[in-house]
Amino acid sequence: IYTRQERNGILLGTYEKACKPWSPVNTPWDFGHELLPPDIDRIAPSLEIGFKHFPGIEKAGIKQIINGPFTFALDGNPLVGPVQGLTNFWCACAVMAGFSQGGGVGLALSNWMVHGDPGFDVWGMDVARFGEWATLRYTNAKVRENYSRRFSIRFPNEELPAARPAQTTPLYDTMLANNAVMGDSWGLETPLWFAPKGTEPKDIVSFHRSNDFGPIGEEVRATRERVGVTEIANFAKYEVSGPGAEDFLNRLMTNRMPKTGRIVLTPMVNEFGRLIGDFTIAKTGEDRFMIWGSSAAQKYHMRWFEKHLPKDGSVRIHRFDQTLVGLSIAGPSARNLLQKLVDVDVSTKAFRFMDFREMAVGGAPCMVNRITYTGDLGYEIWMAPAYQRLVYKAIKEAGEEFGLVDFGMRALLSMRLEKNFPTWFRELRPIYGPFEGSMDRFIKLEKNDFIGREAAAREQAQGPKLRRVSFIVDAADADVMGDEPIWAKVSKDYGTVEKPHGYGAPRFDETGKEVRGSEAAEGASAVRGIVDGEWRVVGWVTSGGYAHYVQKSMAQGYVPAALAEDESAGLFEIEILGHRRPARINVEPPFDPSGEKMRT
Repeated sequence: IYTRQERNGILLGTYEKACKPWSPVNTPWDFGHELLPPDIDRIAPSLEIGFKHFPGIEKAGIKQIINGPFTFALDGNPLVGPVQGLTNFWCACAVMAGFSQGGGVGLALSNWMVHGDPGFDVWGMDVARFGEWATLRYTNAKVRENYSRRFSIRFPNEELPAARPAQTTPLYDTMLANNAVMGDSWGLETPLWFAPKGTEPKDIVSFHRSNDFGPIGEEVRATRERVGVTEIANFAKYEVSGPGAEDFLNRLMTNRMPKTGRIVLTPMVNEFGRLIGDFTIAKTGEDRFMIWGSSAAQKYHMRWFEKHLPKDGSVRIHRFDQTLVGLSIAGPSARNLLQKLVDVDVSTKAFRFMDFREMAVGGAPCMVNRITYTGDLGYEIWMAPAYQRLVYKAIKEAGEEFGLVDFGMRALLSMRLEKNFPTWFRELRPIYGPFEGSMDRFIKLEKNDFIGREAAAREQAQGPKLRRVSFIVDAADADVMGDEPIWAKVSKDYGTVEKPHGYGAPRFDETGKEVRGSEAAEGASAVRGIVDGEWRVVGWVTSGGYAHYVQKSMAQGYVPAALAEDESAGLFEIEILGHRRPARINVEPPFDPSGEKMRT
């Protein structure tokens, strides 16, 4: 429930659990600001709760009942921007709170139409954030779920059930049989972690470490010490081909394109030198390239690709989505396992790090990349869906002698933390430049021909204002989730964090005493504005969690470039659940800092 003053009375509103869709297919063109017939019975349970909290309202009586429709997208945010595949077709829909959101939506659209960019990061309301799976029926179910949970707390490890499963791979039933806890990845069911046999495969939602902590640790350790297999169908997959393919990709990407049979990693920036993509690209043949990227950004990236396609038809681009699926094996025994499944030599010399090959794996035609997001020795194996069960079965059978385990997406993300690897839309997004994102080695300014080169060159020449860094955090029983403030014991204002309007509300300890600085129970006190004695907020966390193999709580985030290589103890603190915890920059990744394991 919510209340506010309405002239000389009080308005009591509710997002009722038993919400009722109105005109779910489309809004009639002749509908304006009309109200719907009163339906007090539907909101009666919520009104009773309101009356218990505010008895005076119950005694005052009801003067007027207002029943009108809201417009919602399936996640509650607006749908704004150019629609991929339709020239000059723009969208500004699902603006639920018109008075409060309308100004920002209008500003973004006008900037976008006139200057080619919204002027700020609008991913949270970009119409491209949903795929074809967001049908009317799917949207209806998700909107009702979102509406009924409007004032509910969303936990960081909480997966909402409405409209699921929508998309599944051929291994979905197998993963469930293996006791996988599944998550939603751009409409696709993806294994998050594997519960021990005999236990219910279910997350206990919490802001603290939960029941997945132990099993994920086992998955990570087994993979790092032996070998693991995970499903990677939730990556975006594209093929770019044609006589103009290489020139096209060199124009879009900051890195040089690879030779046939080789792979490169490359960011993509816009005209303003802001990061808009991060890809793995393999040259698979003459005038043919495979691209892998973020699943959630498929429509976003296709919109950009299509905008820059040559008009002469010399370049073709195909998005596979779930017509190409994959499995990844990683760990010190990964090569020995793969060798048992193929009839070609996959030794270090024959199949080098960052190589691409087409080969039969377990009897199925596959594409294989000598690369893995775990940062360990490993391979990505891609196949048509019809072959996925065959390849998985072959991997499991051949892997028994090596102690093979299944691992999920959360274990993969834990392993990338201890390699200081970034993620798209957390560490890398359009509010950062490539040098701020610490992507220096992938920016080939000498190419002279990629979109955004001049802006990127200016950033390098002037020096980035921020830098992406990794921290080791002295955490207790909870790890960072993202967006936490990073404090530093510095006297200088680096200008990286805008000053708030005042210093915010005070914070209190468990006895009710207001606390600041060293008076707090754990480290310094929780945030009180952006300045607290000798401490000030200088940056923010983008993501993090527990790095199970190195047994460290880790975080990534952005700090002033001048502080980015200062590994001094006592310089930084990161707030976690109301308490500031000591943190230290870790310039080199704590796992395999030389990269020897993944290269040999």
